[in-house]
Amino acid sequence: MLYVVLVLGLCLLIGLGRAYASDTSVLKHWSQLIDGLECSSKEFYASLKTALHARKIPGISISEVEVSEGAALVSAKRLYLRVKRGDVHFDVCAAPFGRGFFFSSWLVAPPSVLRLSPIIGWVMALFSQPTYFRLDTAGMFQAAAHAAVLEVVDGVTSAKGIRALTESERKPIMRGFGA
Repeated sequence: MLYVVLVLGLCLLIGLGRAYASDTSVLKHWSQLIDGLECSSKEFYASLKTALHARKIPGISISEVEVSEGAALVSAKRLYLRVKRGDVHFDVCAAPFGRGFFFSSWLVAPPSVLRLSPIIGWVMALFSQPTYFRLDTAGMFQAAAHAAVLEVVDGVTSAKGIRALTESERKPIMRGFGA
């Protein structure tokens, strides 16, 4: 019994190391710089929280997180709004850049300690294959969250008298699925 516990503990440590070293899987990304826009990141995030809650997206949690700009221990941090649903995150950044303001969003699947652990990860992979339902739900989550971002961006630009985003500026870039 002690050996089983030691082996599982070692597997978790290996998974932790692999998760720390792994890149986050980016599924979709969107960014837009709006020249001449001055805005408050905190006010944008507050409006975005309201827009997200109004959509009644099931199973989400919303928090503000600081993400390192470079090496985690020594670089500056930037504030993001993180919307979590299941094992995917929708991270949104709103910040000044030069004489404008930029917005970005990332639909990501962060690395999982358990999935990257030997033995444990293999067993999990056997019982949790991606399904159409999971893929559809992740897509719906992203679409609803992105629509909320665009709604708030439209409100900010309209209030400041800045032109609305074009149709091509509104589209996220999809990763994977051969795209």
